[in-house]
Amino acid sequence: MKKNLKYILLGFYFGFILIKFEAVSWYRIVELFHFQSFHLFGVIGSAALTGIISVLIIKSIHLTTIKDEPIDLKTKPLLIKANFFGGVLFGLGWSLVGACTAPLFIHLGSGNLSVLFVLLFVFVGTLVYGSIKNHLPH
Repeated sequence: MKKNLKYILLGFYFGFILIKFEAVSWYRIVELFHFQSFHLFGVIGSAALTGIISVLIIKSIHLTTIKDEPIDLKTKPLLIKANFFGGVLFGLGWSLVGACTAPLFIHLGSGNLSVLFVLLFVFVGTLVYGSIKNHLPH
C-alpha cells in the first residue's frame, strides 16, 4: 500500500483537476453531444494532442523505462467492424449515463452515490463481454 500511495494521491489530484475543469460535469457532456460548446472538445483534443506529442518524443529520443528497457509502442490492427460497433456502444453508454468509465469513480469520490447503480452495470457489462468475447469479430 505504501509504495502505491503516490499513485493514489496522483489519482485524487487528477480527479480534483477534472472536477475543477468541469470535465466530468453532466451539463458539459450534454453540451458536447449537442455541439453547443467547445469546452469538452478542447479538453479531449488537448489530451489527444498531448498523447501524440508524447509518443513522438518517446520514439524520437528512444526513451526507456525506469528499468532501462525500451518502450515498445506496438500498432494495433485496424478492425473497422469491431471498432465501429465498440465505438457505438461506448458512445451510447456515454450519452445515456453522462460519463465514461473514469469519471464515474470521480463522481463516486465526490459523493454522488447514485453512480453505484451505473458502476454495477459497468461491471455486469464487463462480465458479459468477457464471456462472449471469443464469439465476437475481433
